[in-house]
Amino acid sequence: MEDLFSRVVEDLVGRVSGPMKFRLIFQSGTAAVFAILRGLKDAKAGKPPYFWALFTDPAHRRDMLRDGWRSIGRVIIIAFVIDAIYQFIVFRWFYPVEALLVAVILALVPYLLIRGPVNRIASNKK
Repeated sequence: MEDLFSRVVEDLVGRVSGPMKFRLIFQSGTAAVFAILRGLKDAKAGKPPYFWALFTDPAHRRDMLRDGWRSIGRVIIIAFVIDAIYQFIVFRWFYPVEALLVAVILALVPYLLIRGPVNRIASNKK
């Protein structure tokens, strides 16, 4: 188990300086663009900040998750596929858990961290 954990950490750190490192900026940037667009749309519709509302509004949580997946789902899938290609090039093998972890880190985390604050900033400008 310890070997597995050390391999995963080593592989993830190696992605920063390895081939195809442009994808780190591209995937996070794409997620940020989607988050900004959706945050502005949320502000215009008078919706609460996304990430905060996921925890505080259980009545609408399912609809919010569906809306979030529609917005960011393709970016996560693309991040997953690009990391799979990276793994085949570098490792000559595919580790699906690592690819999923990278997709979440590069796409979902920036999306969740940006969409709500953009909504708040845009709402305060009205």
